[in-house]
Amino acid sequence: MRELLLVRFGEIFLKGLNRPYFLRELVKRIRHAVKDVGGQVWLHDGRIFVSDFTDQEECIRRVTKVFGVHSVCPAIEMPKDDFDAIAAQAVKMMEGLNGTFKVDARRSDKKYPMSSPEINMELGGRILDARPDLKVVMKNPQHMLNIEIREMCYLYVRVVMAVGGMPVGTNGRATLLLSGGIDSPVAGWMIAKRGVQINAVHFHSYPYTSDRAKEKVLTLAKILSESCCGIRVHIVPFTHIQMEIHDKCPDEYTTLIMRRYMMRIAERVAQQEDCQALITGESIGQVASQTMQALGTTDSVVSMPVFRPLIGFDKSEIIDIANKIGTFETSSLPYEDCCTVFTPRHPATHPKMEKILWGEERLDSEALIQEAMDGIEVVTV
Repeated sequence: MRELLLVRFGEIFLKGLNRPYFLRELVKRIRHAVKDVGGQVWLHDGRIFVSDFTDQEECIRRVTKVFGVHSVCPAIEMPKDDFDAIAAQAVKMMEGLNGTFKVDARRSDKKYPMSSPEINMELGGRILDARPDLKVVMKNPQHMLNIEIREMCYLYVRVVMAVGGMPVGTNGRATLLLSGGIDSPVAGWMIAKRGVQINAVHFHSYPYTSDRAKEKVLTLAKILSESCCGIRVHIVPFTHIQMEIHDKCPDEYTTLIMRRYMMRIAERVAQQEDCQALITGESIGQVASQTMQALGTTDSVVSMPVFRPLIGFDKSEIIDIANKIGTFETSSLPYEDCCTVFTPRHPATHPKMEKILWGEERLDSEALIQEAMDGIEVVTV
């Protein structure tokens, strides 16, 4: 008999003949998550198991953050041929619980001498003999004692829900434009949940933005990295570009032109990182640079697809997800990012492309972009 974690996966079941590939990748991601707590991870008999951990609760916390995991069950593994021992363990696992319960047995071993309903009735009866204060109900019990008869027998009461999604890296790579705000970390998390490996680009405007602002972004990346199996953050020096735009371009167009330069630089980083798309946290109409016309002008400078998973979300919905994934508190720290530097009083909401191009003609674009690329600092978290 031993304690272990039984890890269940969800959407991977739909993958048919490709399922073994997705399962192998999920096992790798779980191993990465639990390596610091000594967890041993393996796939057997249609389940993923984790054992030999030094801290069960920390191990559970880490595994539930791995994309592709549906739920984690702290379980007892024991031989299936001694039903009296199984029953004794079932009674023990109900200690300290009150109210209603149900036994739910499942057999992958169809040669087992008892059917699932027989196991349910026998174990339910023995639990009631030991705990007459409990009550059996079939619908919505307060506690569910799960029994899985496989090569071994597994018993568990607690089921900890996880993030779901697909294993990171199974659906390509993309580059996230990561600011210090609420939206972009949520956007990156949502795309990574679909199995996309992400790296990040952050535009830093020292001395107008402080080192604390940079550390804030690295903290956000670290939070995301628990689900994303590590993130490379490219910190781009952006002050010179912003100063040039502020000095030489029409005031109402400075934010849009700045965004266009960000997209150009992000695409070059993405190409270096072998990525196939960019990710932003933009939502239609949230600010002046996120009207449909404005978004069109920023997309026009890149050839890669631009993923905007928050495009139809309102702010309260985005904040709800930020709280769920643990980024909201850090995102709310009062350190400015480069998007708040040199903000025009009346930004253009219905921009005209000829005015944007006229402003950019006054800039030495290639030299500015290359200078920024040469100054990039890469931090792996």
